[in-house]
Amino acid sequence: MILNYCFRKVVENCVKSREQYFNRFVANISNQVLKNEEFLTEEDMPDLDTNPYMKEKQQCLLCRLNIQPDFKNVRLLSQFQSRYTGRIYGRHITGLCKSKQEKVEKEILKAQNAGLMGYFTKNPRYVNDPPLFDPNRPLRPHKY
Repeated sequence: MILNYCFRKVVENCVKSREQYFNRFVANISNQVLKNEEFLTEEDMPDLDTNPYMKEKQQCLLCRLNIQPDFKNVRLLSQFQSRYTGRIYGRHITGLCKSKQEKVEKEILKAQNAGLMGYFTKNPRYVNDPPLFDPNRPLRPHKY
């Protein structure tokens, strides 16, 4: 009988303490929610219309500056020709888009056939021009 009475008192105290704990917990959460709602306004909300992780579309150098290659512009075309071998650098080195790379190659051939550019060497006047790209560090890896 005494045991039963003690057990009942312990359970009542436990339930009361749980109710008090629960009430305090709920009150604390509701206060935090109210505080958070005060700080969250329409201005602070993220813009979900655009993807923030989307990379900016890259354009080649000639497209970005709206430059059309011409066989008479030997100084520009000589930038895409190797100083030592006379070979035309590939897309993986120059970073040009496919259409501009093809135009540059055609215009270099036109300039060479017209006698404005050399086939195997670069004009020494254009050797010290600032480089548009680094041939030793290609943008994309290549099998050669």
